[in-house]
Amino acid sequence: MGIDDKISNAAEEAKGKAKEAAGDATDNERLQAEGRADQAQANLKKAGENVKDAFK
Repeated sequence: MGIDDKISNAAEEAKGKAKEAAGDATDNERLQAEGRADQAQANLKKAGENVKDAFK
């Protein structure tokens, strides 16, 4: 996994956490769900990169 991918995944996960926190603070369920979805997507990308690294 390249450093660019790691940074991108970490940024996407952080963005998701921020969205979820903002949704919690404003009691906005849609924003909370978007934040959780962003975090899940970042985790999936991270897992995919780990699989690719295992086969190198």
